[in-house]
Amino acid sequence: MATFNRRKSKSNTGAVLKAGRWNKRAIHQAQIEAGEAPAGPTLRRRGIYLLPNAFTTANLFAGFFAIVMAMNLKYDYAAVAIFAAMLLDSVDGRVARLTNTQSEFGAQYDSLSDMLSFGAAPALVVYEWSLRGLGKWGWLAAFVYCAGAALRLARFNTNIGVVDKRYFQGLPSPAAAALVTGFIWLMHDLGYEGQSLSWYAWAITLYAGLTMVTNVPFYSFKEINFRKSVPFIAIFLIVLIFVLISSDPPKVLFGMFVLYGLSGYAIFFWRLAKGKPVSIVQTSEHENHDGKD
Repeated sequence: MATFNRRKSKSNTGAVLKAGRWNKRAIHQAQIEAGEAPAGPTLRRRGIYLLPNAFTTANLFAGFFAIVMAMNLKYDYAAVAIFAAMLLDSVDGRVARLTNTQSEFGAQYDSLSDMLSFGAAPALVVYEWSLRGLGKWGWLAAFVYCAGAALRLARFNTNIGVVDKRYFQGLPSPAAAALVTGFIWLMHDLGYEGQSLSWYAWAITLYAGLTMVTNVPFYSFKEINFRKSVPFIAIFLIVLIFVLISSDPPKVLFGMFVLYGLSGYAIFFWRLAKGKPVSIVQTSEHENHDGKD
């Protein structure tokens, strides 16, 4: 009985190329039909990771919620929302690193969310609470704060590879937001009206805005390794901090961020007195933490 070999279909890859259709999907499909390439996806899609960006979205929502609460004269709710945004902002980056889901999209999305939550929102909240009565001096101070946050975030993104990882260059925008809104939360808790504290609010807002764009080093706490074992006393101290915060959140949190907001200048003058470089920007690839080769 005569057998006939089935003839393979002629590859049309050449026809695709001759026709000038340089579409990768068309070429790959032609190769599959001719048996010249394995079936499978032709292009790798760039996906958006859900988990870290969900925390960033919650951060964005908290900042927007703070603005809405300020418009409804609920300034204590607005302050709490910004502190919640701080907590969410500290989580999203760590989640991305732990799950290996870092992406350029996530970094840009995080910066835009921070601009709203720690730049625009605190400026608008403090303006509505107290600075409105100062006229142009009030909105100018709010604008200096908002612009300082924008410049601080832009500089952080561009200098991230050339600064000493142990320090932030200037006051971090979440700490600046905590300084401004922590004052609002504390005064509201003590029963003071914002209009009676306008110049105090003005000074704190201006201080926070200008300190964000200085070169003063603030400790970043990035050297803390959460995967290493720690002494038992460290766990006890963490419990003690939680107890202190829960006992009176407005007073304790504002006090903590006042100390942190002043700590950068203490480090600056201490390094200056010791003759060490006060700038944390590395000018050489071989430069160590103290600025010496």
